[in-house]
Amino acid sequence: MERYGSDLVVDLLQEYGFEYAALNPGSSFRGLHDSIVNYGGNRPEIIECPHEEIAVAIAHGYARVRRRPMAAILHDVVGLLHGSMAIYYAYLDRCPVLVLGATGPMDPSRRRTHIDWIHTAVAQSSAVRDFTKWDHQPVGAEDVVDSFARAYRIATTEPQGPVYLCYDAAFQEDPLPRPPTIPPPAEVTPTRLAGEGSAVEQLAGWLVQARNPVLVADSAGRHPDAFRALVELSELLALPVMDRGARLNFPTAHPLNLTGADDLLQDCDLLLAVDVRDLHGAISRVDRVARRTHRVLPDGCRIAEIGLGDLGIRSWSEEFEKLQPVHLSILGDSAVVLADLLVRCRQRLGANRPPELETRAARLERRHREVREAGRRQALESAEAEPIATAHLVHEIGEAIRGTDWVLAANTVHGWARRLWDFDHPDRHPGKSLGTATQIGMSLGVALAHRGSERLVVDIQPDGDLMFDVAALWVATHHRIPLLVVMYDNRSYYNDWEHQVLIARQRGRDESQAWVGMEIDRPAPDYAGLARAFGWYAEGPIEKPKDVRPAVCRAREVVLGEGRPALVDVVTQFR
Repeated sequence: MERYGSDLVVDLLQEYGFEYAALNPGSSFRGLHDSIVNYGGNRPEIIECPHEEIAVAIAHGYARVRRRPMAAILHDVVGLLHGSMAIYYAYLDRCPVLVLGATGPMDPSRRRTHIDWIHTAVAQSSAVRDFTKWDHQPVGAEDVVDSFARAYRIATTEPQGPVYLCYDAAFQEDPLPRPPTIPPPAEVTPTRLAGEGSAVEQLAGWLVQARNPVLVADSAGRHPDAFRALVELSELLALPVMDRGARLNFPTAHPLNLTGADDLLQDCDLLLAVDVRDLHGAISRVDRVARRTHRVLPDGCRIAEIGLGDLGIRSWSEEFEKLQPVHLSILGDSAVVLADLLVRCRQRLGANRPPELETRAARLERRHREVREAGRRQALESAEAEPIATAHLVHEIGEAIRGTDWVLAANTVHGWARRLWDFDHPDRHPGKSLGTATQIGMSLGVALAHRGSERLVVDIQPDGDLMFDVAALWVATHHRIPLLVVMYDNRSYYNDWEHQVLIARQRGRDESQAWVGMEIDRPAPDYAGLARAFGWYAEGPIEKPKDVRPAVCRAREVVLGEGRPALVDVVTQFR
């Protein structure tokens, strides 16, 4: 068989272990498409998508679970522009996504009239250069191999993120005289970044001596080793942990999980932040009307941080957030640094654990129970409310999936899932939801990563988010991706509705008009009908609180028993 340039790209994808490539078809990569199907035997498996944004979001969700890249292939200029928002969110979320693009032949003599011209850009990657870790448009076979290996290394090295490679259509379709040698992944992958020993030793001393320390974590749980190390460190030092939720960092039912007990910060003498990008936000409270923040930590409180600092910082977006000065900043991979810190704290404590740590642990456990019981009480007290209360919805879903090996894909519904469910290990939840028009695609990616595992992947799906990408429902049916979707259907873009109420109230104007331009009603979309039209099992709209759990149980059995997606539309209160 004669080999072509695009066959080389497939060789690279296979050598580097790519299972899937999500795409919406496009002629600029027709060579690569053929190579995947006919040369590679559909390896990586093509995940056909109705929109490039969905393709990138699926790769993003997959990467959250597997902690390694999935490929998304985008058609020249227009496909790249369609997918750019999802690429930006992968960048914000520090997720490794390999975006492969193509351009109409760079040699003008080989371009078709009109279409190849308007779909070719001189520097196509400039459209996403400000929110990718690296981009390249290789020239020749050797450069294709080198740039792919480099892109893989850059995407997977902390801080991880999306990369973009753009292939000339002519190179893809031309015969390949002699393919170059492909370096294996092990030969281009560096070790992880350790923290400076003296700084870790200093932090260990501070932690052992502190009377009221608090640990705040945000994305450390992307590495299971960090999740486990946080549990061990917390138990060793009677150290309360507050989880900000970019990833699942700490078991929710653990007695030292004090997420939501913000009063602890007021008496804190040492705050340790682990992979917290918005540290200023973590120690501040916001006046939403005045758009002002104020610090809640007491004067004299030491602040230490472990994380990746300003590695990978870019200038275009203000995503790096407000600078927060700290007393000690340890640059390193949190999983590696925490393991070292744990050893040093154990050495300092020795064999005899001070009795004050036992006293502190008991006090914190009582506070943990208070926080958890308050959440359960609120859920039970709202059980008869109509429209269905948010807390009751989450409680009933939790009861319906109890006893299964479940995964929550993204949305925690204003934190209710974490307050009511037992997230006991890091695989339960790959991280909280991001901006609107991201969740259904990311949830499909999470479910794809778990396809064949017999785990029940659950997406509590906001209606406004699904309105952006409702065609994504087709992907789940076509590719038999088992996913249980329960609609959080408050028939509004409520986040912005609430802002309009705040502004009207501040200005002394009519709050009752906040619905204008915000409602998803009149008519209310029939999400169950839409899902059935795409081949899903679906029920709803569910409007009675007593009907939620039976409907979710029936849908659960379809997903687990038949291996196909199911949707339950539940009409809810705003929050």
